[in-house]
Amino acid sequence: MLPAPTPRTLRRLAALLLLAAALPGTPAAAAAADAADAGGPGWTAAPDTGSASAARRTSFYLAGPAGTVLEDRLALANTGDRERTVTLRGADASDTPDGAFAVRPARGAQDVGSWISFGAAATVTLPPHTRAVVPFTVTVPPAAPPGDHPAAVVAAEGGREAGVRVDLRVAGPALAALTVEEVSVRGHGAATAVAYTLVNRGNVALTPALALYAEGALGGASAARPAHALPVELLPGRRVALTEPWPGAPAFDRVSLRLTATAPGAAPATATATAWRVPWGRAARAGAGLLLPGAGAVLLVRALRRRPPGRRGKPHAGPQERAGGPNTPAVSESAASEPMGASR
Repeated sequence: MLPAPTPRTLRRLAALLLLAAALPGTPAAAAAADAADAGGPGWTAAPDTGSASAARRTSFYLAGPAGTVLEDRLALANTGDRERTVTLRGADASDTPDGAFAVRPARGAQDVGSWISFGAAATVTLPPHTRAVVPFTVTVPPAAPPGDHPAAVVAAEGGREAGVRVDLRVAGPALAALTVEEVSVRGHGAATAVAYTLVNRGNVALTPALALYAEGALGGASAARPAHALPVELLPGRRVALTEPWPGAPAFDRVSLRLTATAPGAAPATATATAWRVPWGRAARAGAGLLLPGAGAVLLVRALRRRPPGRRGKPHAGPQERAGGPNTPAVSESAASEPMGASR
């Protein structure tokens, strides 16, 4: 049996392990680097600020006429202890179904995503603890329509992607136009909500606000929700389906709804709809209670009509009916019982 190590031996062993981890290229150093990278992505991508004192940017904003070439720079930083190889590309952007900004997949870029180019710098190798500034260009086609064109530059490495937003505005007439469509009421009770669709009919991005007004035929008028900003950004040509909670909706009424959407620079858009608020579960139970007695009465009448003639309780036939009809002379029972031809 080996003797237990002394405290001095343990201290020396710990020092040797730390020294091995500090030496590059050793298995211990690789394990330490992987452990450090596991706590974070290990690299970042952001717009270049040009200097440490410049204001930090979170996205790119570019503007110019159709047919021009615009330039900007992306900053990549490797904060980890191992080398990174990052690939760069441009991508179109769109709205998610709930109105959030989203980057489209790598394939199929048709708008600004196909206008962005990193040239020979589309693949960048970053040594540990280094920073690289990568220039890129946006070549606006001569026939590009005026207005906002959302996009992003995407950096990818090791299955991870980081997108940086690009807001490009092509010079020309700006049109802000908004419509409200497909208004309906869903749910019951506290879960009642008004569903609707907002459509950006213009060529600039919109940040809309919505007001909801309801007027009941039985319960009078009530403002369900005053005008308030929506947590969405509606990009040009896009549509989003949204719902507005309505916890105070009446349980039984015929309600007229009016939704008004507004956005900076756009004319107010209004849509109306009519909805019946009926507690169908209670109505079905009440209807069943009324229908069952009536159905039982109908079945009873039909059963009586289908009984055989001899069991319907018909009255006994009179003397004329038994003798052969109304034109046959009546014969008394005493005469009918006597033998014919007998003398009295």
